[in-house]
Order: sequence, then C-alpha cells, then structure tokens
Amino acid sequence: MAMIGGPTGNRVVSRRARCVLFSSIVLIAGFTNWSCAQAEETFSAVAKDVQAIFENNKDAIVKIESEDSHGLLVGTGFFVSPTGLIYTSYHVAGESSDIVADFGTCRYPARRLVADIRSGIAILKINPANPTPYIPLGDSDSIVTASGVVILGFPLDESVTPNYGVVGGLDQGHQNRFFATTLIRANIAAQRGEEGAPLLNLDGHVVGIVVGSVDDRTACYALPIKAAEKVRSDYIRFGEIRQGWVGVTAVDREETEHESKVVINKVEDNSPAHIAGVQPGDVLLSIGPVKIHSTSDIPSACFFLTVSQKVPVTVFRAGQEVQVDVIPAQAQQPPGNVAIPPLVAPGYLINSDSLRLRIEN
Repeated sequence: MAMIGGPTGNRVVSRRARCVLFSSIVLIAGFTNWSCAQAEETFSAVAKDVQAIFENNKDAIVKIESEDSHGLLVGTGFFVSPTGLIYTSYHVAGESSDIVADFGTCRYPARRLVADIRSGIAILKINPANPTPYIPLGDSDSIVTASGVVILGFPLDESVTPNYGVVGGLDQGHQNRFFATTLIRANIAAQRGEEGAPLLNLDGHVVGIVVGSVDDRTACYALPIKAAEKVRSDYIRFGEIRQGWVGVTAVDREETEHESKVVINKVEDNSPAHIAGVQPGDVLLSIGPVKIHSTSDIPSACFFLTVSQKVPVTVFRAGQEVQVDVIPAQAQQPPGNVAIPPLVAPGYLINSDSLRLRIEN
C-alpha cells in the first residue's frame, strides 16, 4: 500500500499510486488518452520545477520568532528586498514582541514597520551586515483556478520545506462574510509554523502570503502579493496604513443592469462621492479597474483605494453610463445606523487556531 510520509518525512509513492493520481488529473482535465507513462513524465517534470524553486529561493526564507504573554511564537517570513525587508503574517508578528529573524547562520532582531489586521500581514525590517537574498515579486492577477503553486516554510519548527499544490479558487469571503480583499485559496495543507510563508508560482515568483488555513487545514488562504504591496505603498507614502473612503453604501437588487445588480442607496453629505457627483439610485458598474457585479465585489475594489489618489467610478444613470472621478479621503467610522458588510481579517475568520506554532511557557 502506498504511503505518503508526514510533514517533513520522505514521501514514498508507488508506481501504481502515481498512476492513479495522475489518471484522476487526466480524467478531470478531459485528456482521457493519456497513458501512465505520460503521467509519470508529468509527475517528474512538476517535481523538477518544485525542486528548482526550492533551491533558488530557500535562502530567502526566514524563521520568525516572537513572544507574547503565552509564550514563544514561531512562523515563517521571507525577504522581498536585499535591504532586509520581510513579509510575514499578522498572527506571527503583528502584536507580539522581541521579534527575531533567523535565516541561514544569522539571527537578527527585527523591527516591525507595519501590522495590518485588515490584510492579515506584518512587514518587518532587519539591518543586515550584507545584502540579503530575496524572492522576486510576481503578478498575482495572473493566478487562476488550477494554477500550480508552491509554499516554502518552516513546518512544525523543522527546516525550510517545499509544499506543492494548485489554486482551488479566488474567494471573496467565507460563510456569508466578506474578506477585506479577494484571497487565493491554495489546495495545500499548510501546517503550524508555515503561516507567513510565500506562495510562489511555477516561475519562482511570490504571488501571495499565507495568512490562514481553511477548515481542518486541508487548504490555506494567501493574501495576493498585489494587496501586500498596496499596504507597503501606504506605509512608504504616509508612514501608516490609510484606507480610502468614498462615502456611499450600496445594496443588491434583484434586477441586473449592465451586468450589475448593485444600487447605491445612500451618499454621505460632503463625502468624496458626493463631491464627485455620485447619486442615490445610481447602479454601480465599476470602481477603478474592478467591475462590480454584486456587493461582494465592493470590499476588494475598495481595498486598493488610496487616500487623495483619484479613481474613476462608473455608474449607470438615466439610461446611460456616467463616469466620475472620486478622490478618496481617509476612512471614517460609519454612523451607527449605517449597515456595512463586515470586513474581516483572514485567518481570524477561518479558525482561531492559526498556522503559527506556539511553544507554551
């Protein structure tokens, strides 16, 4: 009987098991004429790709250690520049203290630059004696369902380990609640210690950051790297995260107009939307480059709004499309009587027992 080893053990798979595995893939893809030999060849090619990604990027993976009132936390991070800039998960280093970055034979104290619970990430900085290895950033917009992806992390406090899977979906929320932005759901069983790990495409470029697990850890969620770069851009520009605000609320209606069923039902007085000419009753078609079909599209579009940076908003009004330029202001707390979709940090929503590794005092 074929057996796949544990998190860090050797994986031994019989020829028969490999044939069954790739026969299933073949049937799903519709290529019913594939032979077992072709499946073996594909298996070998994927393994070589993963091995190359691992060898090229393993030195840029960082073990993050920190402490809170309960004990030591261990997770994963990775360098995104030669100056010692590190991306990791909010759970790993967003609220803890005494943060240490451990890579190769080096250990450095790390300074927290950003802790953003909305996106689920933290950005750290060390002052290295020499330039650090780093992983190039990829295009997270190119990721689609069934894209092959790899994570590199420190499972269960072991050495850096690769884990391969495919993208299961691009999710806007879970159980009728919205994420702050669309997350990549990777069919990879991430383990404790791997939160904060990079999600890489098969070119070896970072396309996401692991921020939480799904259900019983059969899959994991990753924040697209484009969203992480938005957070970093805010920090560079303002020294803090500034969520853009336009001042409207919207609801879904049953009828669809120009592929959207979202109608604006309130525009706040003197808000950016009010100043730009948005009106109650307008059907919302797009915010910037993001097409709006239902209210579930709105949080992800608004995540990328930047304070004081003009964004085109297209609405359908009186039988024609109208485009206005809105200049978002700093996000405000909504009045108590205004209902808004809950924007939740990934990881906290899916399970309170995150993928960070805790070593109790």
